[in-house]
Amino acid sequence: MKDKTFPSPQCALCSVEIRACRVENGVGPVFCPTINSKDIIELAVKEYKKPDIREFARMASIQEAECYTNRHITPYVSHPVKPRVQEICEFAMKMSYKKLGVAFCAGLRAEARALTEILKAQGFEVISVICKTGCTPKEAIGIKESEKIRIGEFEAMCSPIVQATLLNRAKTDFNVMVGLCVGHDSLFLKYSKAFTTVLIAKDRVLAHNPAGALYTTGSYYARLLRPGIDFPEDIK
Repeated sequence: MKDKTFPSPQCALCSVEIRACRVENGVGPVFCPTINSKDIIELAVKEYKKPDIREFARMASIQEAECYTNRHITPYVSHPVKPRVQEICEFAMKMSYKKLGVAFCAGLRAEARALTEILKAQGFEVISVICKTGCTPKEAIGIKESEKIRIGEFEAMCSPIVQATLLNRAKTDFNVMVGLCVGHDSLFLKYSKAFTTVLIAKDRVLAHNPAGALYTTGSYYARLLRPGIDFPEDIK
């Protein structure tokens, strides 16, 4: 719901040091939602009163803290110690989940297998579904021949709705996405009945490290700051 009185939130552009969202009696810019949207925040926070949501959020917060060591030392210096795959295992254990779903991209089969081996070693039952399940032709969603990756050949579409539906039928407690494409991941999240987390976000160029392009906007990816995403004609 858009606030009609105050500017829309622009938190990513905030340059305030003592932020209202981090400390009591903090301050914020004119677009600060912590200051401007107390009614919306109060309404949203009521969702945490639901027992299942409260417990999920509580365990997520505990997991967050446990990813750092030496928290008892003052002054505290940030010292993270756990990779994300370990976090996922520990969080699932905290929630007493037994059956985990893995929705993965065909291009990340090796990663999905490694993840499955880790999850099984930690005592979980794992149900994994590849994106191409069903071998549904891309024509089924109106893809033209010129819009395929391999023009002139049969191509099975990625079907995140099938992945979600199969994991729903298996009654997974918690799902993990591994490298689903932009948009396909959105569909999976929409149709999955179980809560879902992401282990790998696909980035075909940056070895699945999308943040790499953000870190290099002052050098290699400066072109992304120009209006329009233009590429040399020979690589289109």
